[in-house]
Amino acid sequence: MADNVKIGIIGTGQIGTGHIRRYLGLGPKDAGPVPGAEIVALCDVDAAAARALADAHGIPNVFTDFRELLAMEEIVAVDVCLHNNLHAPVSIAAMEAGKDVYCEKPLAGSYVDAKAMADAADRTGRRLAMQLATLFSPETVAAKRLIDEGKLGRPYYAKSSYYRRRGRPFVDGYGTSNFVRKDVAAGGALFDMGVYHIGEVLYLLGNPEVLTISGATHQEVDMYEARREESGYDVEEFAVSFVRLAGGVSLFIEEAWAIHLGGTDGSKIAGSAGGLTLSPLAYHSTVGDVEFDSAAQVAPAMTRWRSTDPRAAADLSPQHNWIAAHRGEVELVPSAEIGLNTMLISEGIYLSQKLGREVAAAEVLENSVSTALKV
Repeated sequence: MADNVKIGIIGTGQIGTGHIRRYLGLGPKDAGPVPGAEIVALCDVDAAAARALADAHGIPNVFTDFRELLAMEEIVAVDVCLHNNLHAPVSIAAMEAGKDVYCEKPLAGSYVDAKAMADAADRTGRRLAMQLATLFSPETVAAKRLIDEGKLGRPYYAKSSYYRRRGRPFVDGYGTSNFVRKDVAAGGALFDMGVYHIGEVLYLLGNPEVLTISGATHQEVDMYEARREESGYDVEEFAVSFVRLAGGVSLFIEEAWAIHLGGTDGSKIAGSAGGLTLSPLAYHSTVGDVEFDSAAQVAPAMTRWRSTDPRAAADLSPQHNWIAAHRGEVELVPSAEIGLNTMLISEGIYLSQKLGREVAAAEVLENSVSTALKV
């Protein structure tokens, strides 16, 4: 058995605490501890909070300067749990210090910053991964098997869709104002939630090249005025887009923190021989010239796969895959590459809204401006 992977956590707020709990097997939908993960250091500007968390979980080292954590030779990987506009500078510094990086979503606050992270991984030879839990849901794991076995034929259309009725951070009663200000979060519903659903669909499609993006963003639903003023709310609550992907694939996107509708019919993928609705997972096809809509029995399949294939345990969460890949047990799911493509699409939607027209992928890179904060 490979040695434990010694990890440093940078950022111990809500997200960092959640990551720690997942490593230790204390998170929601508990799947047990992540085998081989050993947290040896925490870092946060709030020293007292970090120390309390370390003491609660027996973590020996606490820092307030992330550079001191990076100087620990025993640490081979860091988990970056900071606000979006801090992802790139801290992750790049970590890779340049010889550490592999697992980063909270989205990959960064802008496409050019996310590209700089990917370039740093190539330049330093370090691993880069992003928290993208939807890739490891039982429905997505099963859907990928169906697609890999050719049950859809040639995929040509996909829809990424998710609604909250009134679920904007802070202004609707939960979370902090950091989620709804461009200077910290860089984007709204697209960066907070869209990354999960767009990334899931891109993953199942094989992460094809993005060609063009046409999109629009909105902030229309009433909110408590005191909360609006206190938060400085200046990001989108709803985004919609049509994206052309390589291989003749069309992708439709709708993502809402708040919308006056009763719900969405969810994400879907359609191919020449069959189609999938992702949640709950259903397979649609024609057999013997008869149309079928089949509900998938995902739970017993997952139990069987995890009982018979040792590698399937790495499908429990992105952190399970991250650590198992470090230990040479499985391939690392390309979450960073998917995150980069998702960032390209999201920023393309913002640019399309600004210009009032469809934009090419190359235009997004040309117009992308760093939002990274100095560290």
